[in-house]
Amino acid sequence: MKKRIFTCICLSGLFCLSSKSQDVIRQVSCNDDFIAHQVDSVKEDFSRKGYIVVKEASMTMESQYEMPIIVPLTEGTWYQFVFIGDISSRLYEVRMYDWNERQVVYKKNQWGDVDGNIISYLYIPQASEFHLIKPLQINKKKKQMCGYVMLLKRVK
Repeated sequence: MKKRIFTCICLSGLFCLSSKSQDVIRQVSCNDDFIAHQVDSVKEDFSRKGYIVVKEASMTMESQYEMPIIVPLTEGTWYQFVFIGDISSRLYEVRMYDWNERQVVYKKNQWGDVDGNIISYLYIPQASEFHLIKPLQINKKKKQMCGYVMLLKRVK
């Protein structure tokens, strides 16, 4: 009986140690002067069109890995989502999913495209619910790079 209790305690201790050593994805902000200049231009442009910034964040991203963002959206409201990636990345993608995990938006830009490192799209939700947005960028020269996301809402 004592051996069985000792074995259970040892196994539970090993389980606790292994669960604490798992990597956790955390959003870490970053600074990129070129992206900062683009952010200011985008904000100014959408402000003239009657939008206000609801949420925004700079984030360190790893090449080829999506950065999940969860946002609450209100039915019938006009939202503009903007993702700005590192200028040296060769591919930029954004996928958006509704609460039922159905993909409602997919946008892709490549390095030579007219829009370049900025993906922007209008979205009007059909229901008031949380949505999941997954921006991604691929860069051959950098493993980690800066990205910026903005969610704007039309008020006029």
